[in-house]
Amino acid sequence: MLVPLPVRDIMRTPVKTISPDAPVIEAAQRLRDEDIGSLVVEDDGSCVGIITEGDIVAVTAAEGDTRALSVGDVMAETLVTVTPDVDIETAVDRLRTNNIKKLPVVEDGSLVGIVTTTDLSNYIPHLSRARRAFDDQSQRKRFTRPDTLYENEDWTFESYGTADGIDVGDHVQFSKTISQADVKAFAEASGDTNRLHLDAAFADGTRFGRRIVHGTLVSGIISAALARLPGLTIYLSQELSYQGPVDIGEEVTARCEVVERIQDNRFRLATAVDDSEGNCVIEGDAVVISDPIPDTA
Repeated sequence: MLVPLPVRDIMRTPVKTISPDAPVIEAAQRLRDEDIGSLVVEDDGSCVGIITEGDIVAVTAAEGDTRALSVGDVMAETLVTVTPDVDIETAVDRLRTNNIKKLPVVEDGSLVGIVTTTDLSNYIPHLSRARRAFDDQSQRKRFTRPDTLYENEDWTFESYGTADGIDVGDHVQFSKTISQADVKAFAEASGDTNRLHLDAAFADGTRFGRRIVHGTLVSGIISAALARLPGLTIYLSQELSYQGPVDIGEEVTARCEVVERIQDNRFRLATAVDDSEGNCVIEGDAVVISDPIPDTA
């Protein structure tokens, strides 16, 4: 996303609710018949808890016979909520912090929606994996000879790994300024001539109030960083979450760290791009193949 996306835009409505006095068996039947994972518990119009499939499974395993139990006996009473105007990154942090998967949305004391990890994963594909801080860097050898055709004195990079390929803990960062010429060249090469990036008068009337760089052009800086890891790095996949705009003429920095070996020469990397003020504007994961440099190079 290029602007903060509020929970209001992705929450589910209406919310399925149940009374705390209802039998647990009724809650179980509704979860099954309505194909939902939770019911928010309301009492006199106020949210007092939530009951999930996991709650019912747990109490059934512990008690065996649940016929005498009410929803109020089983529900989670510590209800973590969010307002509809907070951004979805805040919602993700709240889910992670409280180790929950359902987040009722409350506005002025009234239940107006619910958002789940499934809903959020449609917009932030990597939310199911813990956020990497990129600050637990292992002591790797600094790699100073990139296997690129050429470099530019206006570009900077730092790559740490081993000369014969990559491994878990290797990391790289690459910085460049995205110029007006870059934006024009990308528009021509890609065919993305969206006026938001090219027409100042048009862009002034948008939510951004000015021209901004193509999101795909910004994410391409990640590919530039990967090219400066040891060996020949080949993309298999890239998941991205766009978290903010980049201005034309702004310097951006891509950061990549190898976090998992999937097979002998296949790796998963945490990837991110920061703007000139250090704010993360793109975050995601990549899967790559790391081949040796051919003898003909």
